[in-house]
Amino acid sequence: MARLLLIDGNSIANRAFYALPLLTSSKGVYTNAALGFTTMLLRILEEEKPDYIACIFDAGKVTFRHAFYQEYKGTRQKTPQELSGQFPMIQSILEGFGIAIYQMENYEADDIIGTFSKQASNQGIETIIVSGDKDTFQLVGEHTKVYLTKKGISETEIINVEVLKEKFDLSPQQMIDVKGLMGDTSDNIPGVPGVGEKTALKLIQEYETLENVIANIEQIKGKLKERLMEHQEQALLSKRLATIDCEAPLTIDWEIARYTSYDKEKILPIFMDLEFKQLVDRLGLSKDDGFNDIQMDDISFRNITEESHLAEIQILDLKEPMALYFETSGSNYHKDEVISLSIVQGEHRFLIMQELLYHNQLKDIIENARLLVYDAKRTFFIGNRLGVRFSQIEADVMLMNYLLDPTDSDKDISDIANQYGIQLIKEETIFNKKNKEITRDHIANYLMQKTEVIGKLSNLLLEKLQDSQMEKLFTDLELPLAMILSVMEKQGVAVDSEILATIGQELSEQIENVTTEIYTLAGEEFNINSPKQMGHILFDKLGLPPIKKTKTGYSTNADVLEKLADQHEIVDRILLHRQLVKLNSTYIEGLLKVVNPETQRIHTFYNQALTATGRLSSTEPNLQNIPIRLEEGRKIRKAFVPSEKGWKLLAADYSQIELRILAHISKDARMIEAFHQGIDIHTKTASDVFGVPLEAVDSHMRRQAKAVNFGIVYGISDYGLSQNLNISRKEAKEFIDLYLAHFSGVKEYMSSIIKLAKKQGFVQTILHRRRYLPDIHSPNFNIRSFAERTAMNTPIQGTAADIIKLAMVRIDEELQQRNLKTRMLLQVHDELIFEVPEDEIVIMTQLVPEVMENCISLSVPLKVDLAVGGNWFDTK
Repeated sequence: MARLLLIDGNSIANRAFYALPLLTSSKGVYTNAALGFTTMLLRILEEEKPDYIACIFDAGKVTFRHAFYQEYKGTRQKTPQELSGQFPMIQSILEGFGIAIYQMENYEADDIIGTFSKQASNQGIETIIVSGDKDTFQLVGEHTKVYLTKKGISETEIINVEVLKEKFDLSPQQMIDVKGLMGDTSDNIPGVPGVGEKTALKLIQEYETLENVIANIEQIKGKLKERLMEHQEQALLSKRLATIDCEAPLTIDWEIARYTSYDKEKILPIFMDLEFKQLVDRLGLSKDDGFNDIQMDDISFRNITEESHLAEIQILDLKEPMALYFETSGSNYHKDEVISLSIVQGEHRFLIMQELLYHNQLKDIIENARLLVYDAKRTFFIGNRLGVRFSQIEADVMLMNYLLDPTDSDKDISDIANQYGIQLIKEETIFNKKNKEITRDHIANYLMQKTEVIGKLSNLLLEKLQDSQMEKLFTDLELPLAMILSVMEKQGVAVDSEILATIGQELSEQIENVTTEIYTLAGEEFNINSPKQMGHILFDKLGLPPIKKTKTGYSTNADVLEKLADQHEIVDRILLHRQLVKLNSTYIEGLLKVVNPETQRIHTFYNQALTATGRLSSTEPNLQNIPIRLEEGRKIRKAFVPSEKGWKLLAADYSQIELRILAHISKDARMIEAFHQGIDIHTKTASDVFGVPLEAVDSHMRRQAKAVNFGIVYGISDYGLSQNLNISRKEAKEFIDLYLAHFSGVKEYMSSIIKLAKKQGFVQTILHRRRYLPDIHSPNFNIRSFAERTAMNTPIQGTAADIIKLAMVRIDEELQQRNLKTRMLLQVHDELIFEVPEDEIVIMTQLVPEVMENCISLSVPLKVDLAVGGNWFDTK
């Protein structure tokens, strides 16, 4: 028998949204509902193997039921913005799978599902209805079953005639009578007040129909009789509301609904755009790596391989710019071998091989040349390794392109070139080991082409920076910062491996103790790292309520355990065990692996052209992510020490810099006044919103105010705030409304910046760093909403990034001019870490805050918290 799969689109999307955490793509677009929906769809396709599929959605809020009961579904909360914007994604996924989509004005999805299932039954086609709505039980029949989604997206139940009989001792049609009696609060179907499911089932089991119940009211006793007599018309109305209309004026098109399999070419780009990498791998959709038809134009250049040839480079004109690029044996320029140097100036092209890179004749030229490069920080670092100090780097193609479009970062030279119509084969294609066609001559030729492209792009991008008013941002901030970061990378930060090892030993002992406690509470030993064994202990043995199930059993992820934390002491111990194990493996063992055995320092990489906000990030390892909340994690900072005996570490941290920038940009009088008076802004917010004196604000009020202060300007919704504070959406909305009523300047800023973004297509920081927002006019609500949140957020976060970068440049200038020995070690979010000689402590405790607080003028004072200690931990 052929099979028809009918999917209740709204029901499954809702189920997926609330089952998964608020996942977002790298663009900040919410995708959890789309991911959960797709995951469930794939499972059903694999299990049921349908011949026909249709997915049905509600067309609107008003249906024919509102004509005879206006309050139908009137109590439903508005769909969260985070979910509503995902429906277009889900429809796009369905279209990619070639699945027919149906919806019809004035009818609910259930009505169309009922109509189609009846049409299928009439043609002898089996129907499988996929829904989380128990209303669909009334559609069950000889050829129709319901694939009911329960908890999460993995727990399901097949409902057929036999199951209904076994569970309720009723037929499918009688489920409507039950609904008429008990009503449904989610749909605002009134039913009979005081009659719940148990009573309704008993009545229908005895009298078979609602009409028979009413006809036999005299036989019923007590208050139940009174309720039935008083509300019998309401019960009949409720039954009418609950009855699915299987005669909707719509016919399924069997040809369009026919399903064989998905089209890889249609699905892959959708999944890639939504960043469903696991699904791409699961379906084997990734494209094969191919290196066919690689063609490269030959380019004439002089290959300098002997010392006697170096005289030829004297033809280069030091008054004119020249493009330069170092090639290394790998991507780690801190230690990988430097293979060659390519230089291009006009028609002059030189490829200088490894053995000549240290020659003074070469150094004299490139140290005094006007250089055009890709990645100035890398170039400074490699030059330092070769004993070269560049004095005139004028252009950095990577940084300039990043400033022009920070949302499309991490581009190699070929990406940037091809974007501007300059053809260059991708580097990964040239150097990939699978590429058997590429010879050494090909590679040399490619390196020269790449360097020539750097020269061509430099002029083009510099003009674009001038047009965008970002030339000074590049020349006065990002370019000098690149040299500072290269020095920071080279000197690294000293780490006491013995202290790390000791902390690791303490953590291991603590892990053992917590493990013993868990075994005692469980009454037996088990593999704590096994979700299956833990699920058995928690849910089967200890009887905790299971919240989510997976294919392999009970879910024991962090979300589940946090919800169960107050129900049994063992849950808190398990959560602590996981945190301790992660600290030990990621931070103790992980950091010990990257301590340089020669310098006893960790040399991180600073990514200057990666984040869309302009902030620096740190990788290999990420030193901006050393834990601070858990006490055991904070102790790791004890291992970060000065590299010289008798020196100290100095930490300078901007206090609430983003909120100070918000006060300046929004011109909000209340915020400006609070910062000028030195009042804690979170306490001030709580005082205003809760309507209590400052001294009456407690820690709970302040915590809520803090969540709103940091959340609201980034476009947090009532749903998002309710999740953060564990309050109802209604309370969250009231909180947001009160906040905006008191801080009217912030409200005006939020509105005006979105209007400005829509008008000009971008927003910018105080220092003119731009972020373009092409999605600000998107018809997709979710995508457009993210662009609007970004419009509000970027001027604040971006300005904060600019300010700390500017402080770094200014402080470095002071260190050079005063000939101080102090070294800048780390930049961690809004904090700078220095190592300082004993005799410079007094100077630096005055100099650092003075420069940081005065590097830019705002309408509110910038404030820096300063601390000095023998290690990083002691500076907090």
